Amino acid sequence: MNEIISTTILLVLIMDPLGNLPIFMTILKHLEAKRRRIIVIREMIIALIIMLLFLFVGEKILVILNLKTETVSISGGIILFLIAIKMIFPNENQNENCFPKEEPFLVPLAVPLVAGPSLLATLMLLSHQYLNNISCLIGSLFLAWVLTVIILLLSGIFLKLFGSKGVNALERLMGLILIMLSTQMFLDGVKTWFQSYT
Repeated sequence: MNEIISTTILLVLIMDPLGNLPIFMTILKHLEAKRRRIIVIREMIIALIIMLLFLFVGEKILVILNLKTETVSISGGIILFLIAIKMIFPNENQNENCFPKEEPFLVPLAVPLVAGPSLLATLMLLSHQYLNNISCLIGSLFLAWVLTVIILLLSGIFLKLFGSKGVNALERLMGLILIMLSTQMFLDGVKTWFQSYT
């Protein structure tokens, strides 16, 4: 149960629904509220299909590349640490004018905002870590996906409740939590590596 909770939190942090709220709102702001909800659900379903695909083929890719558990854990920790740094220190040059005005499909909402390279890489790493307990990982992924869908569907309420500054502060807090999780993953990998060579 603890593994499901910790993995779910990890996946939600990487999906970063709070950080994606302003971007979703910007891309969909010219559409009616009902149409916005339909698009969010459609894009999230597409993202889920892509994530499940990477979850099931991820282990096979790692076996083909002959990667060991400790290598996967150390590299995963580094990847998550870099993601967390970007969450804490976001790129201020992002401009809403760079987003297309037509209705989005697949890009950029499903990929890369939700099912981005970092999340897909993490799912590959986790599929290796939970090789004998893949149902636990699928459950965590589904829970994280449902939480993300709920937050994105309630985007208007969240932005009114917290304001843009509040959402930014929450994203930075999530980044701090992700740094701690990534450091633990890195240390676990180093510990396993030392044990295998002693």
